[in-house]
Amino acid sequence: MDKLPGRLDELRGKYADELTVGMSAIFSKTVTDADIVLFAGVTGDTNPVHLDEEFAKPTMFKGRIAHGMLTAGFISAVLGTKLPGPGSIYLSQSLKFKAPVRIGDTVVARVTATTVDREKGRCTFATTAHVGETLVVEGEAHILVPKRPAP
Repeated sequence: MDKLPGRLDELRGKYADELTVGMSAIFSKTVTDADIVLFAGVTGDTNPVHLDEEFAKPTMFKGRIAHGMLTAGFISAVLGTKLPGPGSIYLSQSLKFKAPVRIGDTVVARVTATTVDREKGRCTFATTAHVGETLVVEGEAHILVPKRPAP
């Protein structure tokens, strides 16, 4: 394995030549009220369906829900920290929001490599997020993965 200076070698994710179709990784997170409030503050998305229980009760969701993009962020966490990991760059992401996520739900985000172009360093990943058996988000990510440096 090529060595990068100091701690960088420990931080590096996978190189394109280390990926194969079918490789998969997950990230799991239980959504809290604080997560939703902080996400609203960072993004400016203060839609009351996320923040105000009284507003959200008469909606189709019958109560507050997490931001869809907060849930999608868990997919980003897998790609950026686990597979392919640090050094990889998002090129695009499609998303379909299938079901709401609520405070106290544990979301399991999964990415699975579906295509690997080692020469170009471009890979496609099927992306999903589940709460229990319920699919809450699905999509596809196109990622630029670092190629191994020449010796």
